[in-house]
Formats: sequence, C-alpha cells, structure tokens
Amino acid sequence: EVQLVESGGGLVQPGGSLRLSCAASGFPFSAFAMTWVRQAPGKGLEWVSTINPGGGTRDYAVPVKGRFTISRVNANNTLYLQLASLKTEDTAMYYCAKERFNYRRAGDIDTNPRGRGTQVTVSS
Repeated sequence: EVQLVESGGGLVQPGGSLRLSCAASGFPFSAFAMTWVRQAPGKGLEWVSTINPGGGTRDYAVPVKGRFTISRVNANNTLYLQLASLKTEDTAMYYCAKERFNYRRAGDIDTNPRGRGTQVTVSS
C-alpha cells in the first residue's frame, strides 16, 4: 500500500523559507516520478513541481519557479520541497504525490495517490 507522509509546514512571514519533507513507503520509490501539489482554501489542486526518478529532471509551475526547489533522496525514500521567498499567495495545504510512471501526466493530478498534506501559511 502506498503511504506518503508530509511534514515541515508551518506559519511563516512573507519572504521566509520552509522545507517540506515527504516520507514514502509501500512502493519502489526510486522507480517513479514524484510531485508536489497544493490546494488553497476554496480552490482546486494546483501542480507545483515534479522530479524524475533519478532526480536529474525537475519541473516547476510558473508561480513558484525560481523560489521553490524539489529534491529527493532515493536511499531514504524521501522527497523534499524547499520553499523560499514565500508570498501570501503560497498559503495552502501541500501534498506529495506519486506519479503513475517515471514522468508526470497532467491529467492524473486528481487521482494520483497523495498524503494527508502539511499546511503552509504565509502571513505577517
């Protein structure tokens, strides 16, 4: 059974930083692309970033490009998201998700397995 457990969220001031982690189990972590998505209050899921199995290819949504960094440590079955220069519009529940293949398919965003999320609140 796929299990994904996010941590590292919290309350941070605009311009601040956070590091999110996702502990994965129940599947061969190093064989799959992994993704971070977020959901702001009253809005749908928004794709944030995806990393390929080996970690050499990373894609970012336009709103976070240059501010967020996705990474993974396959030996530890862990996915990370470094958030920097945070803005109030980054406030959301952040989820890690397992892709079905070694690449992202945009149409799978709502059905991919994901964890319970970790809340990020950016406010002064």
